[in-house]
Amino acid sequence: MVLIFSISILLFLFLEILYFKIANHFNIIDKPNQRSSHTQITLRGGAIIFPIALIIGILFFQPNQYYLAIAVFAIATISFLDDIITLNNKLRIGVHLLSVLLILFQVFINQEIPILSLFNLVSCLLILVSIVLIIGIINAYNFMDGINGITVLYSIVSLISIWMVQISLGFNLLQNEIWIVLLAALIVFGFFNLRKKAKTFAGDVGSISIALIICYLIIMLMVKTNDLKWLLLLGVYGLDAVATIFCRIIRKENIFDAHRSHFYQYLANDLKINHVLIASGYAITQAVLNLMIIFYSDAWSYTSFLLIIIVYIITRLNFEGKNRLFKSY
Repeated sequence: MVLIFSISILLFLFLEILYFKIANHFNIIDKPNQRSSHTQITLRGGAIIFPIALIIGILFFQPNQYYLAIAVFAIATISFLDDIITLNNKLRIGVHLLSVLLILFQVFINQEIPILSLFNLVSCLLILVSIVLIIGIINAYNFMDGINGITVLYSIVSLISIWMVQISLGFNLLQNEIWIVLLAALIVFGFFNLRKKAKTFAGDVGSISIALIICYLIIMLMVKTNDLKWLLLLGVYGLDAVATIFCRIIRKENIFDAHRSHFYQYLANDLKINHVLIASGYAITQAVLNLMIIFYSDAWSYTSFLLIIIVYIITRLNFEGKNRLFKSY
């Protein structure tokens, strides 16, 4: 394991530096705009090593997960192109849908679920709900990628938590070597992103790809255990995303327009709190919740999440106020 980790770190460090040269040459940059929380031009798409890590891991250590690899490759490719040029929404959404269907198909194969058994009303409804849920999580994960360090820290917490569940329950969601390779890629990216002035941003290619991987793992957990509580492993992101959408609807805003309405964006842009400190707060909060989910009863898990919701609401109301959150100007 140590050898695989060391080789992975060196490989992704080389690939990241190579990508920087390519991004510089082709001007793949992120310019500050109305949604941004940064003020300087920064290289975009440095987290391209996330999907590369997953694909390499599957090729070498678990090739029977090829539908997952194809799904991640497809969504990473379309996301990378969207980072460079603005693509047609129908094309982008179509590839997202295809990728989601592929990971669901991988779940069916892993669980040896007969395909014909899925052609009934209940199964079709469950599949439809799963598609909507996964696409919603992917987009929420992408929208939350707005400040230095938040995606990498949150993803590390999520992946380590799911890996801990795999070990404690004796499942084989992914081979241990793949977890090592994925974490190595996150650490390398974090070295260039988790700082006051980031060298690179994740871009859609990174945030959307890692979101799809995490969605696959959580779906696998839910199918294997018949338990929905594993969705709480993304509870903090979900809370901020849902609360922000709710506030924007109340303000009669178009929820699909670019914005800086998330709580983390308010903390970074209006209160000028250090990005890494905010990102660490989100990651630590999720880590505490995940420990409750993994090692304590369901009652403690849901109670912990309820307490986080209450603290979040009170804190956000005190910081931003009702006028900012609910009134349209």
